[in-house]
Amino acid sequence: MKRIFGIAILSTLLACTQADQKSTEANDSTKTDSVSVKNEVSIKDKQKSEIFNQYVGLKNALVKSDSASAQKSASQLQTSLAAYKGCEPTAVVASKIAASTNLVSQRKDFTVLSSDLIALLKGAEIEKGTIYVQHCPMANKGDGGDWLSTEKEIRNPYYGNEMLECGRVAEEIKAK
Repeated sequence: MKRIFGIAILSTLLACTQADQKSTEANDSTKTDSVSVKNEVSIKDKQKSEIFNQYVGLKNALVKSDSASAQKSASQLQTSLAAYKGCEPTAVVASKIAASTNLVSQRKDFTVLSSDLIALLKGAEIEKGTIYVQHCPMANKGDGGDWLSTEKEIRNPYYGNEMLECGRVAEEIKAK
């Protein structure tokens, strides 16, 4: 009788352990399903596509509060903008960012740069993906500031880690 009782307890414990393992496996597969899919943006005009990608590099450098990377990205962007007819004034703004090591100054000029590029890319023929126009109401001493992003998740270039998630999606520019 003791043997049967012992085997019953042992069987129950093993069954519970296997049930725990199955539920853990189910949880793990759920986690991999919820990993965000990267939004790749494809613009038909190759020059606009290059300008957008360089702009995103600049924005990401400002999010990280890395003024040296921002300078490098702005310098590349300035060259591309200067080569695109009608964007010469915007190239001058990018050159100001490239010439400065001061994050506050870079971020202030980034506001003007972003406004110009938002206008440029609203008219772009997007083949794939979505460009998010995002807005932070607190940027520029309460005047607000917009920027472009490939991600819906807010990563604020005006404040970096100070207020990384401050902002909202104001508009979506989608493939037609």
